[in-house]
Amino acid sequence: MKREERIYEYIQEQSQYITKDDFKGRVGFDAQGIASALDILRNNVSKELNSLYRQGVIVKFLGRPVRYFDKGELESRLGVQLGVGPFQFESVEEIAPLAEAKPVNPFVRLIGADRSLRKQVEQAKAAILYPPDGLHTLIVGQTGVGKTLFAHLMFEYGKVMHRFAEDAPFVTFNCADYYNNSQLLISHIFGHMKGAFTGADTAKAGLVEEADGGVLFLDEIHRLPPEGQEMIFYFMDTGTFNRLGETTRSRHAKVLIIGATTEDPNSALTKTFVRRIPNIIRIHPLSERTLDEKLDIIRLMFQDEAQRVKKPIRVGVESVKALVGSIGNGNVGQLKSNIKLLCAQAFLNGIDNPKCMEVDFKILPTQLKEGLLTLSANRQDLMELTKRLGGEQFLVILPPGRKLQLEDDDEAREPFNLYQVVEDKVDLLKEEGISSDLIKQIVATDVNVYVKNLYNKKNSVNMTTRERLLKIVDASLVDFSEQISLYVQKRMNRSYRDRFLYAFSLHLSAFLKRVKAKETIPYMEIEGAVPQNSLCLAVAMEIGGLIEQHYHIKVPRVEIEYIALLLESAEDDDLEDKIVILVLAHGKGTASSMLEVAQRLFGNTDNSTLAVDMPLDVNPQEVLDKITAMLRAVRCQKGILILADMGSLCNFGPLLSERLRVPVRTIDMVSTPLILEAMRKVDVAGMDLDTVYDSLRSFHGYEAVDMAEGERLAEQAHEVIVTICSTGQGTALKLKALVKDILRQAGCVMEVIPVGLVNLEERLAEIAEEHRIVAAVGMKKPKMRIPFIPLEQLIDGEGEAILRELVTGRRHTIPSPENRSLVVKKLCEESLQKFLTYLNPAKVLPLLLSFDQRLEERLQKKLPNPMRIRLLVHCGCALERIVTRSSLTYTADRSELPAEKLAALQTAAEVFEESLQLHVPEDELCFMAEMI
Repeated sequence: MKREERIYEYIQEQSQYITKDDFKGRVGFDAQGIASALDILRNNVSKELNSLYRQGVIVKFLGRPVRYFDKGELESRLGVQLGVGPFQFESVEEIAPLAEAKPVNPFVRLIGADRSLRKQVEQAKAAILYPPDGLHTLIVGQTGVGKTLFAHLMFEYGKVMHRFAEDAPFVTFNCADYYNNSQLLISHIFGHMKGAFTGADTAKAGLVEEADGGVLFLDEIHRLPPEGQEMIFYFMDTGTFNRLGETTRSRHAKVLIIGATTEDPNSALTKTFVRRIPNIIRIHPLSERTLDEKLDIIRLMFQDEAQRVKKPIRVGVESVKALVGSIGNGNVGQLKSNIKLLCAQAFLNGIDNPKCMEVDFKILPTQLKEGLLTLSANRQDLMELTKRLGGEQFLVILPPGRKLQLEDDDEAREPFNLYQVVEDKVDLLKEEGISSDLIKQIVATDVNVYVKNLYNKKNSVNMTTRERLLKIVDASLVDFSEQISLYVQKRMNRSYRDRFLYAFSLHLSAFLKRVKAKETIPYMEIEGAVPQNSLCLAVAMEIGGLIEQHYHIKVPRVEIEYIALLLESAEDDDLEDKIVILVLAHGKGTASSMLEVAQRLFGNTDNSTLAVDMPLDVNPQEVLDKITAMLRAVRCQKGILILADMGSLCNFGPLLSERLRVPVRTIDMVSTPLILEAMRKVDVAGMDLDTVYDSLRSFHGYEAVDMAEGERLAEQAHEVIVTICSTGQGTALKLKALVKDILRQAGCVMEVIPVGLVNLEERLAEIAEEHRIVAAVGMKKPKMRIPFIPLEQLIDGEGEAILRELVTGRRHTIPSPENRSLVVKKLCEESLQKFLTYLNPAKVLPLLLSFDQRLEERLQKKLPNPMRIRLLVHCGCALERIVTRSSLTYTADRSELPAEKLAALQTAAEVFEESLQLHVPEDELCFMAEMI
């Protein structure tokens, strides 16, 4: 545990022990007392206390000595909500009056405010409460996600928290209305003087003056022209503005600006404007929000319609599934429009029915019906949705003021009838003209979901499966079903618990009734829903034989298919949850190959270990979306362990954790031994995610090492390299990846820590307390006496050799070709990924390096790395121009170019003709000759 965490935990625990009688005056704990209790130097304790205070998690009570108290405990005891800190007080009594007024938080009306939108709501609250007048905010999200509603709630929250007066204005303006006339648009916002432009017959105040003391909401703010953005950010900085036609900015207004856009701010707005907006809130598309939220939104919208027509609305479960599955780019706005149209149709269809309106699947338009197919293709989501809906056929929505409820009481329902489940589904899908193959897939999935939900629901009360069955079927049938259940467990070598017993007993009862009534079993179309070579089908055939032997009846083939469906449906969820191992690596087959080897060695092929390859020409966002979709289809509640090689793949963890709501841990520098060890610990030892993660961080492979080497590795575990760039992010993280590659080639195991220029020396001192800093690499030489390699020296190549010498203790006087070109290769690869569209950088780069080697041999000299990088990137782009027939034309005087260099380039460029049949024109070679 870090020092700051220890101190915060101590304050949290001790704050709870303050009695009611002692909770007065200056409460809390001073730095000296904490230092003595935790055996930490007092000056270090003071430093961490100030950090915790600035974060707003503890409050400060002024005086001698200064005391600190847990903010959460303080709010709980006094019944107040302080908001975003930091906070300091003279005494507890100073805070008590705040408890008298307990305003209602308007965000409680926002569906998802405590779930997927929790972070956004906290951002919004912080923006409103930030002293002195709040933070100007930009809300980003697709059309229809609710940006305008969110802005209104921010304004309401500001009134509740007394940031705005009760009569404060909320002014809305859509910048798209006048985007073709920038002069008129700016005039609307800031006003204009008489004669400022043609048609300005009188002076007019703008929206900024109208919104004084409140909020100006600028929708589609990306439509503002650059000059309008400049006027807005000047107003944000100074609070002053001028009307169009005025020469001085002498007018004043206090306005909080909230903008909304569907575009990427970094590309749609000027950089200067974006920098002026410190708070950017991104609203997720509805498709990325939780299933519970989607259902809550659908219920709320139907409830609004029920209020309008003053009668209940019965919504078929298939219709609800279709609505959920149809959620796309239109988001909440499109969903609301769809529900209004459905209710209008239902109202017309049921105009003679005064009791309720029916929203049946049959009245859905084609595009909404397709939503059912979309949802059915995602087995996990379909199962979760069916579980949420409680297995009912209808959802009854009552007008507000009456409790929402599901229509039927559980005890009044008919016993489970698998035939009816299949018949209803096949009828429905056949009417829509869906193919037989797709019907089989959907039926199999629906039966699976229905059986799981049936058992879980029926057994939610404290009653054994046998006791519940005896209420529905006779004892002899239950006895026979129990024998079949035991037979299945033995035959398939796994425990089915009671789910199969429950479903099979009810289904067998329905089958025997059909035989007795001489009814045929319908829908031969389900044949093939279970693979014909599956164990489930084989065991179903054996069960059919046992039924024939016991009841002396003929069991038809189609009945065997039904039993196979039951077996398959009872199977999946009996597997114990496991940690999911996700192997990620750059390259077309790198991750897959490593995982295949590890699985064959370990004998593990279950779906809890997955691999994803990331070709170098694929956008990381596409890979992230693919991984998210893959993981949503597996059980990963116990967490996900990512084993990645480098770069962006190592940063997927927090994003996946936020999307999937499960813990995620990431380890870089993946290898086959690391995958094997992770599989062993997850599969055999049964560790939790954090335990597996901690144990794997110190894993260095299975190979034997001598004592000297072991001691060196042990020492290196406490050694680090620091990379220094302006923020500690972005470039510093790329530099970290480059340094790690150099260390890997040098055979060293060492941590690389990126840091920024802000508080550089203090950050280095903190790192030095727990590690030995071997070297610093980057933009600025630190004052601390440690070896420093400037960024330009690393790029030149000399710094690479120095770094290897520092970490291995030996100088590489003759580096291998791979080591010699590592920096060049990495930087060229990154640039080519940005510039090339048609050519694959991974395929072109080896040829470019070969071109570089031939060129140096012909010139008989080594080119400096910066020149090599510029040359190779230009050459790679030239190849793409050749493919697209858009080569450059050299217009300067060719006679001034050195002939020997041009000849060397022509010879080196032959590598592209040999490998790609691409001839590099002389014009392109002239540009390269000019470079060198």
